[in-house]
Amino acid sequence: MAKSHTADNLRNVSDTPENILVVPRHVFETLGAFQGLSLEADRYLTAFLDPQSNLFLPRPSAEADPSYKQIIPYLVLRHGDRVLGYTRGKSGGEARLHAKMSLGIGGHMNDGDTHAAHFDRAAYLRAVERELHEELEIPGPYRQRAVALINDDSNEVGRVHLGVVHLVEVDSPDIRPREDSIRNPAFFTAAELRAQHDRLETWSQICLGGLDRLLAS
Repeated sequence: MAKSHTADNLRNVSDTPENILVVPRHVFETLGAFQGLSLEADRYLTAFLDPQSNLFLPRPSAEADPSYKQIIPYLVLRHGDRVLGYTRGKSGGEARLHAKMSLGIGGHMNDGDTHAAHFDRAAYLRAVERELHEELEIPGPYRQRAVALINDDSNEVGRVHLGVVHLVEVDSPDIRPREDSIRNPAFFTAAELRAQHDRLETWSQICLGGLDRLLAS
């Protein structure tokens, strides 16, 4: 999970904790909790983005409360048969992931992304695009779609987060970071990524394990 958007320019309340998008864990469990990767992205997202199913919580509270899941878009960039990987810098928002290698770009959804008290699908898609363009400069056309969900309740980071994997297919490999939390970005083959498996953060290891299915979806 990369540095989240604070939207201070919209709220002008820099001393106020960021209010981030969450769904109650019981909503996730009712739909069918799982460990690892699920390719039923649309089924889960349709339920999560029903305004009756999501809300905003102050980020410090959400980080400490596993009865809620923070919804995190996890954008995996593909160029041909290669996938973007990078090293997380110290300026990223999640200190527990610093220096790890990641395949995913993204961050928290927050109340600066909507004027309503909840998220609907349109607000979510706007926020995904905002995250993508805050983090990266992408020359030329691209196409993106949600293809999977990641859940990992085996550690303290994963217990309070739920990843939505978006596959972003780019026409040009000339990707440039806009944030110094994204270091040494490059496109790698699946074999090259598997050789660096132990450097990957947990969500990226999960993506790598199902990479063939993700790229074929």
